Amino acid sequence: MNKSLFIPLLLQLASIALLASNAVAEDKLIFNRDIRPILSDKCFACHGPNADSREADLRLDVRASAVSDRDGVRAIIPGDAGESELLLRILSEDDRMPPPEGEKHLDPSEIATIRKWIEQGAEYQMHWAFIAPSRPEVPNPPNTANPIDRFIFANLEAHDTEPSSPADPATLVRRLYFDLTGLPPSPEEIDAYAKDPSASAYGALVDSLLDSPHYGERMASYWLDLVRFADTQGFHSDDQQHIFPYRDYVISAFNSNMGFDRFTTEQLAGDLLEDATLQQQIASGYNRLNQVTGEGGAQAGEYLVKYTADRIRTTSEVWLGATLGCAECHDHKFDPYTAGDFYRFGAFFADLEQVGVYSGNARSTGNYPPMLALPRVEQTDQITAVDERIAALKVERASPNIADNPDELKALDKKIKAAENERRVLDMSIIKTMVSRAVKPRVMRILPRGDWLDSSGEIVEPGVPHFLTQPKQQKGQRLTRLDLAKWMLDDSNPLTARVFVNRLWYLYFGQGLSNVLNDLGSQGEWPRHPELLDWLAVEFRESGWDIKHLIRLMVSSQAYQLSSTPTSVQLAKDPLNRLHARQARFRLQAEFVRDNALAISGLLVRDPGGRSVKPYQPIGYWSDSYKSVGNPHKYVASRGDDLYRRGLYTFWKRSFLHPSLLAFDAPNREACEARRPISNTPLQALVLLNDPTYVEAARAFAVRAMLQTEASPSERITWIIRQAVGRRPQTGEVAALSELYKDKLARYQLNAADAEALAGIGEYRVPANISLVELAAWTAVTRVVLNLHETITRN
Repeated sequence: MNKSLFIPLLLQLASIALLASNAVAEDKLIFNRDIRPILSDKCFACHGPNADSREADLRLDVRASAVSDRDGVRAIIPGDAGESELLLRILSEDDRMPPPEGEKHLDPSEIATIRKWIEQGAEYQMHWAFIAPSRPEVPNPPNTANPIDRFIFANLEAHDTEPSSPADPATLVRRLYFDLTGLPPSPEEIDAYAKDPSASAYGALVDSLLDSPHYGERMASYWLDLVRFADTQGFHSDDQQHIFPYRDYVISAFNSNMGFDRFTTEQLAGDLLEDATLQQQIASGYNRLNQVTGEGGAQAGEYLVKYTADRIRTTSEVWLGATLGCAECHDHKFDPYTAGDFYRFGAFFADLEQVGVYSGNARSTGNYPPMLALPRVEQTDQITAVDERIAALKVERASPNIADNPDELKALDKKIKAAENERRVLDMSIIKTMVSRAVKPRVMRILPRGDWLDSSGEIVEPGVPHFLTQPKQQKGQRLTRLDLAKWMLDDSNPLTARVFVNRLWYLYFGQGLSNVLNDLGSQGEWPRHPELLDWLAVEFRESGWDIKHLIRLMVSSQAYQLSSTPTSVQLAKDPLNRLHARQARFRLQAEFVRDNALAISGLLVRDPGGRSVKPYQPIGYWSDSYKSVGNPHKYVASRGDDLYRRGLYTFWKRSFLHPSLLAFDAPNREACEARRPISNTPLQALVLLNDPTYVEAARAFAVRAMLQTEASPSERITWIIRQAVGRRPQTGEVAALSELYKDKLARYQLNAADAEALAGIGEYRVPANISLVELAAWTAVTRVVLNLHETITRN
């Protein structure tokens, strides 16, 4: 390359780059914060960890390669940007990198940042997430004791930014209830706190909500997204599978504040624990949540490979925030994960009893072996009695005393057959759940390019990514899933604690401290508060992996209790609120939108646990799904109380997710989901207005209003708004809703049949003493209130 050609070009672009680099601070640049994200996004695909796609044998993720001499040319000359080939190529007209025809291009500010970094010496760091966290010194700003606030407010002070004012009591209580239970507070609960908004009263409220059985349901909803829990097996006909006891285990674990270390161990290896309890075996059902197939003609070997790859992707994302799945066919392009790492990690799961293609019997019954029977005490007694009766009848039949009496033999055969049928019916009534069971491990090979037919690859034993501290291993002993669980929780593992506390922060502040929740690698994001993230990770680990302790610490902070209303200065300086100068506001997740409506209406049934239920669904919605002998795909809605269970318990069919959940962005749970998107579509408004669940909830809400208030329309409207959003209405709101009520009342007085038809939607029956015409008019009002943006928004 003729470097003399670059002199005028450098002079020309330097002024542009320098003008665009105002955002680059004058202090020392940090490789992980300032440089790695640029190189990872724009350069690592061709000059990163993946040897197969690497160009010119140049690695920009490794300093030794980047600064090495290649025939007199060095990509980076620390301290001399002008002579560094990297910058020359970036600015080149003829041999520009990244190539002009590609999708990736460096903007002037990124070029200026790279220039400045080279001039400062081009110092590298190991990727921040791969360095074990240590407890940093806590800043000491005035007027705060909570360590979270000390980090947040010190950072705000450094950025010359003031925090928002505290949220008003009604807003704060409503936020806290939704965050900790997924359910709204009553006006009485809001009033109780508003009368005494002291720190001690707030602390008592936090404790009471953490002790609520609904806390476990709220936390389980997020965890089930991560582990892709569903009631169906996913592939092909997407038949039912019996796994709901695992969901109930998760709820119970959170409610009992099971340590995250035990929670992890029981899921990954509950079946390997000595004298494993029923609950620990149920927990091992985590390993069975992958999609499976029973399709005729499917290749068992191919699907066993698919199942293993699914477990690798999910487990590495759930506990490590790692995209190890990207190394299935080749070394990772951006992080140091190799294909060997991928298959060694998969070898931990090679001991699971599993078939590649399930028979029709498994599909028709929903029992995908191995299964664990969970009989109730009375069922156990009944089975014992029937088994004893069958055994006695068989002994009697074998007696030489009746060998010559065909009539008596026939009678005994008939009794034995009847008893055996009774036994089968009893067996079918027993709850069963999919669990893990260890067998002799399958041979695990590195599959070249992920080809399951290619058996030329190296045989590998269980192992973790090569660049991380390795698990302790007994000489000559194969590592197990139990060893994997121990390694996940070891102090030397830099990822597990960070990943979990980062996701907790997301739940309570609307975004993670590192905002790419499923990828703490190079393609993720440098945390905006790295010291706070590390402090929380160490605190979590040293607290004994106490989840409620971390949550209590977060929601007790002043930062959590701030108003979500931004100031003009905050919007100008920090429009995305990465400094956390204010709280976040966002729509409730899909299940909670429905739970909220049912709770406000008085219809919600709060019983915990049990079989999945089927709320109203459009007729024929499943008609296009694949039909099999054991799975006719006829949707039969639940009846009675089961219609009004929390959305957490809705039957989760992966290929045809309940349309109300789908409309509000619930995932199909085919893969790990660490963050649900939040959309705002016309379809959501149509669901809230027309779905029988919401029409029925609005009618039940109207009945409550008519029975519990004997007052003028304006006072009744005030009561309705307070029940729905926890505040008193504004004058304009009362006037608008009063006008709506009068208009609808006049209409239904002229069309009583329409009022009667409205009263017939759903299973809920209107009390006999209620006027259907008046109820229809009030239902119009409650439908509007249940459709308010404020009603379905967390804050």
